[in-house]
Amino acid sequence: MGFDDVALPDASGLSVGILGGTGPQGRGLAYRFALAGHAVRIGSRSAERAESTARALADLPGVADGLLTGASNAGACDADVVIVAVPWEGHAELLTELAGALAGRVVVDCVNPLGFDKQGAYALEVPEGSAAAQAAALLPESRVTAAFHHVSAVLLADAEVASLDTDVLVLGDDREAAALVQALAGRIAGMRGVFAGRLRNAGQVEALTANLIAINRRYKAHVGVRVTDL
Repeated sequence: MGFDDVALPDASGLSVGILGGTGPQGRGLAYRFALAGHAVRIGSRSAERAESTARALADLPGVADGLLTGASNAGACDADVVIVAVPWEGHAELLTELAGALAGRVVVDCVNPLGFDKQGAYALEVPEGSAAAQAAALLPESRVTAAFHHVSAVLLADAEVASLDTDVLVLGDDREAAALVQALAGRIAGMRGVFAGRLRNAGQVEALTANLIAINRRYKAHVGVRVTDL
């Protein structure tokens, strides 16, 4: 079996930890994975804030009891798959701090290094090439992937949105880890995980978010990405 020929595994029993899980993207992903039946541990610099967020999300429609819990960011590392959803400014510092706790874990980086000025959003230059590549450099004992960059936080958190019409571009040098993340993305109603290459190509995927923000502003929408002919 080659690098591109990996079957998607069963992701139904995976637990999910979310670093920065009290932010908009983290909250939305936590809600959607809980809706899909996954145990989710929301992480934050403040465990109390994470616990409050978990309680609030647990009250939303469709979430089974006991699936959502809150913890410190370090506590959220105790999961099968750990999603990094922190602001870019704190990305390197947090991952350096948690490298030991994340050893052996499948890590999903969904951070978009963006700047904003009066002309709108723009991609920032990252010495390593991308946030995901930086994560891989800081977490040499983790199985780092990149995904969930283009999913609207607004739609994720909206309990009236039953299905999200979007694909998730998944990148990684560990093909089995990437396949696991593809399968996990497919657990969210309407989503599909699509393998989009190795981590060296994550920079343009992260940067595309600036274009989507411009589209959203122009058309007052919450656009996603669909890959055709698959």
